[in-house]
Parts: sequence; C-alpha cells; structure tokens
Amino acid sequence: MLEAIRLWLDAIRRNHALEHATVAVLLARRGPTRLAGRATAGGFVIIADIDGAEVAGAAHEALRRLRAGEASLATSPLCGTTIAVGAGLCALAATLVVATGSPWARLPNAFTAAALASVAGQPAGRWVQQHVTTLADHGEVEIVGVRTLLGRVHRVETRGPEGR
Repeated sequence: MLEAIRLWLDAIRRNHALEHATVAVLLARRGPTRLAGRATAGGFVIIADIDGAEVAGAAHEALRRLRAGEASLATSPLCGTTIAVGAGLCALAATLVVATGSPWARLPNAFTAAALASVAGQPAGRWVQQHVTTLADHGEVEIVGVRTLLGRVHRVETRGPEGR
C-alpha cells in the first residue's frame, strides 16, 4: 500500500516538474503570458489562450530538456508552492514577533520579521519544490497525448515508470 502511494506521488511530482518546464518553454518563446497549470498523476493541465499545437511542442521540448539534464526547469519562482512557503514563513515570523516583546515594539518588529521572511521565502520555496513537490528524473516518462478542451484548457497526458 505504501509503495503504491509513493509511486502515485512520484508520478505527480514528475508531472509537476514537466508542467514547470513546459511553462518555462512557453514563456521563453512567447514572453509574458497569462497561464496556469496543475499536475496530476496522469499528466498536467495548462490553462492559457495558446494554440494546442504550441503547448504540445513546448511539452515535448521540455521533456527532451529535462531528460538532457536541465533539472533547473523543474522548479519555478511562479509556482504556488513557492508562494505558499513564502506566505507561511511571513505569517510564522510575524506571529512569533507579535507574541513576544513590548507592545510598542511588536508592530514594527512584526513588519521587519515578515519582510525578512519574505526574502527567505523564494529560496525556501525552491528548496521545497526540489525536494518535495517536483521530481526532475524523466528518463522513462513519455507524453502519450495532448488534448485541447474549450480552446484554453490543454491536457498533456503522460506515462511514466509507474505505468500511469
């Protein structure tokens, strides 16, 4: 049972990394573009006003580059993980400062602590992505299909060593 859960989580982590890499390729090709993504065990979804063939091409390039060792494509400063880690650190730092010290010093110290935590949030979020929420190893992953739904929702389906 635990092995099945680990394989399922590894599939999600691989697809999360491939989603990030695909977004990086799309942004490099198009420049700033509004888009969102979400990974699942069976692939990932990109929501954007982009042609499906362009998403498919970017996904295949991203997979090729991850296989070639460009592990840095697996993490993104735009990822919700980085945002959540940064927000959590800010909240924790401000809460700890507000809970201690004199009443007059609490508010400015809370702002200072939150600002410092915000600076730490970006590298901490990258670390969490690298070690918890993404997996850059794509040696046995293949893209088995790309479908466009409603013109803006692009589903990239994958299969990995887990059989998903």
